[in-house]
Amino acid sequence: MFIDRVRIHAKAGDGGDGSASFRREKFIPKGGPDGGDGGDGGDVILRADNHVDQLANLFFEPILKAKPGGKGSFRQRHGKSAPDLVVPVPVGTLVYRFPTPEPHDPFAEPPEDEPSQEPRAKKGLPDPTPDDLVADLDRVGAEFIICHGGKGGRGNIHFKSSRNQAPRRFTEGTEGEEAWFLLEMRSIAFAGLVGYPNAGKSTLLRAISRAHPKVGSYAFTTRHPQVGVVDLDDYRKTTVADIPGLIEGAHENRGLGHQFLRHVMRCAYLLMVLDMAGSEGRSPLDDLKALRKELELYNPELAARPWCIVANKMDMPEATAHMKTFKKKYPGITILPICAELGEGIPELKAFLQEKAEEEEEKRKAAAKELDSSNISGLSSGTPLIY
Repeated sequence: MFIDRVRIHAKAGDGGDGSASFRREKFIPKGGPDGGDGGDGGDVILRADNHVDQLANLFFEPILKAKPGGKGSFRQRHGKSAPDLVVPVPVGTLVYRFPTPEPHDPFAEPPEDEPSQEPRAKKGLPDPTPDDLVADLDRVGAEFIICHGGKGGRGNIHFKSSRNQAPRRFTEGTEGEEAWFLLEMRSIAFAGLVGYPNAGKSTLLRAISRAHPKVGSYAFTTRHPQVGVVDLDDYRKTTVADIPGLIEGAHENRGLGHQFLRHVMRCAYLLMVLDMAGSEGRSPLDDLKALRKELELYNPELAARPWCIVANKMDMPEATAHMKTFKKKYPGITILPICAELGEGIPELKAFLQEKAEEEEEKRKAAAKELDSSNISGLSSGTPLIY
């Protein structure tokens, strides 16, 4: 089961209480205060780890609770601070604040709603808003503290004075932060394979990389995104994501459209994989128009990103006539004819990917230099597109 969205509850550790103690020894029966401070509670930290590829570990254990700090003791013994709870998450995880769910009342009567003619909404977590975003873990090793641990209390040694030489006052440790969060994973890759079901996206990913996605002769063989590493010339590499097939109405979450489309948001370049032979009974020209429309309706930024056409299944006789139509209809768009199953056109596609990845990487480096010259600190250049 592939899980790319999960709701978690995080609770940082409470701080330890300070101690109200006095020095008592054999020849010092009335010593001064010697109560120690309490230790700090542990933080709850999310860390991007490239060895984690989904959020299944948090789906089965959604409650994250750090340990509390130790209490202070006599002879100015300070309590031990608790270790931080570090939770690995996939690279490309977005962290959203989630409202606290209302407690369930088992004795409440169910509402008597009239039957509605509208279809029932799909079960699942609601889509978050951009204002709720608190962190974007888009590079390996990136960390974010979602809940800070409580501070330890002070012992009575801090409250002694010339007027009060035997204080019994101490402070308790503060409570650790507690909140609900929604974690959403988005695949990070340079290029994304976008197309209808059975267009040959998984077969293409097998042909250009070492990934082994499931391939079948039926629709929706791919149920979750997969990222493959593509070997290029000069010992360079880049990444390509296989996005599950889209259908009309994907921007309205039909056919799990939102679950698939959000993974395209991380891709800098889009490869529109089309069944140029129309073997599924659809026109490849209509498929392209529908795909471009779904991307634009879901997020206008996707429609503005660079893209090209990957004309698959060119070994079939019907593909030649459709290719001529495409060249007339889209004269300024790059069209790469391939046959993923037979391996035809794969070297040309890899060379094209390397060229575009290097161009995009140069743009990123130039933008980073401009920002560095403007003395803007704390900026991350993100995950490299080619390495």
